[in-house]
Amino acid sequence: MTNPTEPLLVATDLHKAYGPTPALAGVDLTIRAGEVVAVMGPSGSGKSTLLHCLAGIVPYDSGEVRYRDRPLSELSDGERSALRRSDFGFVFQFGQLVPELTCLENVALALRLGGERRRTAETRASRWLERLEVADIAGKRPGEISGGQGQRVAVARSLVTEPRVLFADEPTGALDSLNGERVMRLLTEAAHDTGAAVVLVTHEPRVAAYSDREIVVRDGKSRDTERVS
Repeated sequence: MTNPTEPLLVATDLHKAYGPTPALAGVDLTIRAGEVVAVMGPSGSGKSTLLHCLAGIVPYDSGEVRYRDRPLSELSDGERSALRRSDFGFVFQFGQLVPELTCLENVALALRLGGERRRTAETRASRWLERLEVADIAGKRPGEISGGQGQRVAVARSLVTEPRVLFADEPTGALDSLNGERVMRLLTEAAHDTGAAVVLVTHEPRVAAYSDREIVVRDGKSRDTERVS
């Protein structure tokens, strides 16, 4: 079991550029188990690039990202892919559910890709749909449900594998305020219950308010702000 006082995911002096344009210019960041960290900043500040580097999706140019004290740069492409299936979970702005699958099948998909049998995977998926208050739409396809329901299905899919780190990139950006609040409440409650850390990219203060602390990214650099209760 991960010690909640020990760093889980650490970025040190992280740099990333796209051609001549720097996206990250020396970011430092530490994430511990069980905490919700909001990454904030204006559009184009490097928030999403930082998330993608932390998750091993995009290679960084220099600096280091360590997960459980192991540099991501030491992992092969296959090892990073396996890490994203097992230890990392993802929620994106538009959910990115598979339109041909039912909601239940979408949530079970991550488990099936990991080799779990269909019946076992769908049983676990059903529990998460119930937890995210969308059990009644399990048999429907994404095109038959609302945006708020779809995003709760996406959260269930991200948590069904019981990840250690959940990356959420503008998870309420396509929702109205009421549905956004509901998604954030359920997401953070579920993450706290499972002990998952959450890296939450957002530009909305009302969404960041669900975090334990904020990292402000501006011009590719970061500033850590502890939340005062």
